[in-house]
Amino acid sequence: MTAQAETVLILGANSDVAKAAIPLYIQKGYRVIAASRSTDALFQFAEQHGISPDKLEIVYFDATAFNTHTGFYKSLSCKPAIVVYAAGFLKNNEEALVNWEGSFRMMQVHYCGAVSILNIIAMDETNLALRQIIGLSSLSGVRGRKSNFIYGSTKAAFTQYLAGLRQYLFNRHIQVNVIVAGYIRSKMTAGLNLPASLMLEPLFIAKAVLNAGTSFVIVPGFKWKIIYHVLRILPERLVAKLP
Repeated sequence: MTAQAETVLILGANSDVAKAAIPLYIQKGYRVIAASRSTDALFQFAEQHGISPDKLEIVYFDATAFNTHTGFYKSLSCKPAIVVYAAGFLKNNEEALVNWEGSFRMMQVHYCGAVSILNIIAMDETNLALRQIIGLSSLSGVRGRKSNFIYGSTKAAFTQYLAGLRQYLFNRHIQVNVIVAGYIRSKMTAGLNLPASLMLEPLFIAKAVLNAGTSFVIVPGFKWKIIYHVLRILPERLVAKLP
């Protein structure tokens, strides 16, 4: 009898990074549960890539529908060994300042929804298979900047939550990682005026997710590693001059 493949649960699986990660996990022998509101898009993705249902299960998940999260987790066909939280939503900062709904949705998707579902998953001590939780965050959450501080604040909160969750789960030997990414060429950033030399491909970020080791913070790309460390130590008077 062959051993059953470990399961990876990807939350927010219709993101470009998540869709790049799905085939990578399958190639490594995992079974993937792809959870998203956009199930039709995921079925099309699976068909286009010739991924069979025995390797990829597609389920409905809404990060902002908090009262459904317990039922969603209980309904999973298999308890996950690895969980990836990749849900994202972006509202332009100037719009977010005058549009509470947009601001609140970023908070719900990046922080509230993540805390809701990841708390449920982390507190299930009957799932002895669970060994890793990975969250996709952003360099926008490293320092507050006037061009994107509302979006950035939601990512900063998510990163801090994962930092605490990592410590909380340490004695259970469950690894928690955060991918602190720079600009990604994706549907979420389409139309934004971003420097081409700093753009990263979703596949590049997906490989960082797949290869996440024991370090908590993982910053893909050497340019972004430099930017990350500079942002952390930059004096406030210089941060204020950034766009």
